[in-house]
Amino acid sequence: MELIGSNISFKYPSAKKYILKDIDIYLDNKKITGFVGDSGSGKSTLCKILSGYIQRYDGRVTLNGEELPKKEFCPVQLIYQHPEKVMNPKWKMNDVLGESWEVPDELLEEFGIQKSWLTRFPQELSGGELQRFSVLRAINPKTKFLIADEMTTMLDAITQVQIIDSVLKIVKERNMGFLLVSHDMDLVNTICDDVIYLKDINNIDK
Repeated sequence: MELIGSNISFKYPSAKKYILKDIDIYLDNKKITGFVGDSGSGKSTLCKILSGYIQRYDGRVTLNGEELPKKEFCPVQLIYQHPEKVMNPKWKMNDVLGESWEVPDELLEEFGIQKSWLTRFPQELSGGELQRFSVLRAINPKTKFLIADEMTTMLDAITQVQIIDSVLKIVKERNMGFLLVSHDMDLVNTICDDVIYLKDINNIDK
């Protein structure tokens, strides 16, 4: 399975300069890839493009040779660093989770989600608790490629290990592609088979 970004360029409407320029990136499900770059360099923006959240850009993104669907469920799912920004504050967590899929009890337990949390609103949970829901939403059975943008930043060290181990288990069981965005080079070097540095593929200053 191949996720390919070809000749990707992007600039925000209010900006004069491009933040991403002529980027070619190739990812597949045969290895776990780390993605590293300076803060503000455009990593999150490229992740949003690769997962279909940003649809106005120059270039092309394909999964197995086909463009990403614009209205249906996207098989490339993005886990944001700040989960509270992508959850409806008026929905209880049971509805937030159910919007994606019906998660079995064993997965709720594996990700440390208490049943009592399901009847709470997002603002009644901590960032770390919300991130557990965010991860579960993203691993819908229809997901073919997972992009994790600093997904463990909101978690304590012990929970980081638990969540990452659970995600890696599912990624391997389902043969999903996995792109890990992180500033934690120890984590990247430990779990990733390959590392892509944004500065090496971004032609903004070349």
